[in-house]
Amino acid sequence: MQKHFKYTVRFSGDLPVELIDSHCHLTFDELLDDLDGVLERSRANGIGAWITIGTNQSQSREAVALAQRIDGIHATVGLHPHDAKEWSAELSTELEQWVQLQKVVALGEMGLDFYYDFSPRAQQIRAFTEQLALAARLNMPVVVHTRDAFDETLAILEDFDGQLNHVVLHCFTGTAKQARAGLDRGYFISFSGVVTFKNAQSVREAALCVPMDRLMIETDCPYLSPAPMRKQKVNEPALLIHTAQFLSQLKQVHLEDLARQTSLNTQRFYDLLA
Repeated sequence: MQKHFKYTVRFSGDLPVELIDSHCHLTFDELLDDLDGVLERSRANGIGAWITIGTNQSQSREAVALAQRIDGIHATVGLHPHDAKEWSAELSTELEQWVQLQKVVALGEMGLDFYYDFSPRAQQIRAFTEQLALAARLNMPVVVHTRDAFDETLAILEDFDGQLNHVVLHCFTGTAKQARAGLDRGYFISFSGVVTFKNAQSVREAALCVPMDRLMIETDCPYLSPAPMRKQKVNEPALLIHTAQFLSQLKQVHLEDLARQTSLNTQRFYDLLA
């Protein structure tokens, strides 16, 4: 690919296929305080469904409540590696109870984050491993966070080969080689606004090697506003259209086709097709 891929904004607001934000944090204050406006702007930009992600006990509880209350929102429940020190038998029991509810569609986000190390690494590994065991037992999809810990994350996932329903490597920021390693194991790969960043050449190379039937897109909002909206401090689902359009141009497919396929992939992953 060209060293400096040039992205041209062309979206006119008339996308005939609804997008799905496969990973957002609607329970975070930056979005929750104006949730009606957030969803209205999102719908106006062609986003018709949202997966709001649990990151700890309180956020998971709020995500479940939001999904029960609002059409088009589904929830995941889990413990982010930042909060891994909070892992307990009580939380494990609560996660198991939550996934029995309607519109709770996956466990996570879970994984390893050796960049910030907000929780000790041993506790991150324990929380990740025990959540994977729970997902395997309950036959639930898994949303994985990994930062500066790809090899360690993959090694733990490999211990569960053949036991997990679906796995997505969310907000992928690795290399093409790492993407292929995930694809070889049957994982989905999800890209956020990071793929649009000027210095994210390796992420764009990774996106090019992901086949359309394994590709998902997300905002990870309220973080990581995509180009050309980098100056917007609070990212929101409405901006997913920019990541979708960017990827459609990068992969040289029609925006409508990318929207249709990524939405189908997200529905397959989270079992939303029934």
